[in-house]
Amino acid sequence: MKALILSGGSGTRLRPLTYSQQKQLIPVANKPVLFYALEDVIEAGAKEIGIILGPNKDQVIDTVKSRTWEARIEFIYQGEPKGLAHTILVAEKFLDDDFVMYLGDNILRDGIVRHEERFRSLKSDASVLLTKVEDPQRFGVADLNLDGSIRRLVEKPKVPPSNYALVGVYFFKPVIIDACKAISPSWRDELEITDAIQWLIEHGYRVDASFVEGWWKDTGKPEDILEANRLILDDLKMKNDGQVDDSKLMGRVIIEKGTKIERSVVKGPCIIGKDTMISNSYIGPFTSVGHGCQICGTEVEDSIIMDECSILNAGKIVESLIGRNVKIQEGVSKPKGHRIIVGDNSDISL
Repeated sequence: MKALILSGGSGTRLRPLTYSQQKQLIPVANKPVLFYALEDVIEAGAKEIGIILGPNKDQVIDTVKSRTWEARIEFIYQGEPKGLAHTILVAEKFLDDDFVMYLGDNILRDGIVRHEERFRSLKSDASVLLTKVEDPQRFGVADLNLDGSIRRLVEKPKVPPSNYALVGVYFFKPVIIDACKAISPSWRDELEITDAIQWLIEHGYRVDASFVEGWWKDTGKPEDILEANRLILDDLKMKNDGQVDDSKLMGRVIIEKGTKIERSVVKGPCIIGKDTMISNSYIGPFTSVGHGCQICGTEVEDSIIMDECSILNAGKIVESLIGRNVKIQEGVSKPKGHRIIVGDNSDISL
């Protein structure tokens, strides 16, 4: 089996972070979201992986190449994003075998091995992963036959035929390429994967569903990334490879090599990356601190702090997503006020 992982798109809902980095590279529990997809498809048996690139393509390539993977990886540039079905056409030469298509900003707690085995055993032409949601009106929704196969797919229906939503992971035989060539662009001027799957159904091909039992997160918005961070940290086991002096560690805490904790309290679940300095601070539950950071005289809780940040005497930081190489410090000017330099579409609470 091959794999096609999508790592394009502009990530408008995550701006200003995505002005400078690709959305699939934002870290959750100190690991880029894209890496969770790569690990899942390799675990499921993929030996050849195509990664669809868009903006920041060099950034994605460099990040993926920073690790050694047990699969051959090919980078495929999409250019202007024209829909999920369009990515399959862009990758047509690569997709000469059964494959899994995995949206690179998704995280599944239990991976996809069970779903790949089901796809193989049923010998379906396509299989879509579904999960039960409380608000199906926000998603692509499946209308199911009694035998579990798909009758039709409906995008954001006002009256949903079920509460089973598309997760963003699909298994296909190469016939999906014919389907993608046969459909027309939607009202969004995009080739929709739901239209291509519907074409398969209408032309007599078998499309089955596989149901996600553990949690699933689409990390398209800041609140989704923070929730994914909580969920992953909640599964971590304690490990301390750093230096801890006159400090208290509570609960499941991971401290990586080269990190020093002085006169601080660290309460898990949380992770603190390599070569970071924490002093006179409190690092609270569900916090990820990246590599090469400095935090002094500050309380941080339920937040993601990316690499190379310096946070000095900054009071209490909660439910925050802080990009790379950010400096936050207590102001000394009088009269006291907030000096703020931020990008477009920012969300700030003071």
